Amino acid sequence: KKKRLYFLSKERLESGREVENKTEEEVSIIKVSSLTCIDLDNSDLHQSAVLLKQACLDSGFFYVINHGISEELKDEAFEHSKKFFALPLEEKMKVLRNEKYRGYAPFHDSLLDPENQVRGDYKEGFTIGFEGSKDGPHWDKPFHIPNIWPNPDVLPGWRETMEKYYQEALRVCKSIAKIMALALDLDVDYFNTPEMLGNPIADMVLFHYEGKSDPSKGIYACGAHSDFGMMSLLATDGVMGLQICKDKDVKPQKWEYIPSIKGAYIVNLGDLLERWSNGYFKSTLHRVLGNGQDRYSVSFLLYSGRIFSHKPNLIDIISQKSSFYQTCS
Repeated sequence: KKKRLYFLSKERLESGREVENKTEEEVSIIKVSSLTCIDLDNSDLHQSAVLLKQACLDSGFFYVINHGISEELKDEAFEHSKKFFALPLEEKMKVLRNEKYRGYAPFHDSLLDPENQVRGDYKEGFTIGFEGSKDGPHWDKPFHIPNIWPNPDVLPGWRETMEKYYQEALRVCKSIAKIMALALDLDVDYFNTPEMLGNPIADMVLFHYEGKSDPSKGIYACGAHSDFGMMSLLATDGVMGLQICKDKDVKPQKWEYIPSIKGAYIVNLGDLLERWSNGYFKSTLHRVLGNGQDRYSVSFLLYSGRIFSHKPNLIDIISQKSSFYQTCS
């Protein structure tokens, strides 16, 4: 199986460029990125690992296909998500997120790029986390507490759909973790151990974006940031908006649109994996610009079960290089 690259048509690119008011310089630096596509049905994991490694070194973003999540389940999850966000604010505030960040977060609640944003993100969200078994060892742990759910009389079947999608997304991330391990020259099951992904810390966040972004005025659908965890699995409704900056230190920053490909999921690396790999793999800066259309996405953020535990730098284990990060005690 060969590496596959995807591009947007000129018409869709021009449509995406209308997202923001631009100077001539800004027009020249905004383009559409091409990403590597990883086939999770490929039996040759080492071949997939070579492709994934290059993607992680290049941008930290890639697509996955043949993941096993049915289009029917994805469509159902998005339909339920839209129904929730369409509820009156009073009803949504009944499930306002708690101190563990489970539940509803209203518009402008999150300010991810305070240096460039004049107010919070033009998005609202709903977070669902991992629930441990009531008779399991992690039931009372902070990141395994029960979730907050909308009233089933108001949204029948909502919880069941989201729980099913959550488990499917977790399964896909575990499959990617096997290839990720090989890309780092580790054992294929390095990450898939009870202490790492057996009882993972993972959040699924439903997002609804609205409004038109204007970076010149500090208005963003979602401010520039990198994800905190190990990796993120993203599904979108196809509306343009997601951008990445491959090199955050280059000025002016160059932003590239990431198109949505039907049947594929977008995956990006997080800060945790960058630290574990001693900076070998990068956690890439990304943001969302609104174009006036409603935009919906579902992001599955995988952290692992050892998020706050001591973890040697993986590259140190492999090649005995000096550590870029200090280890935790």
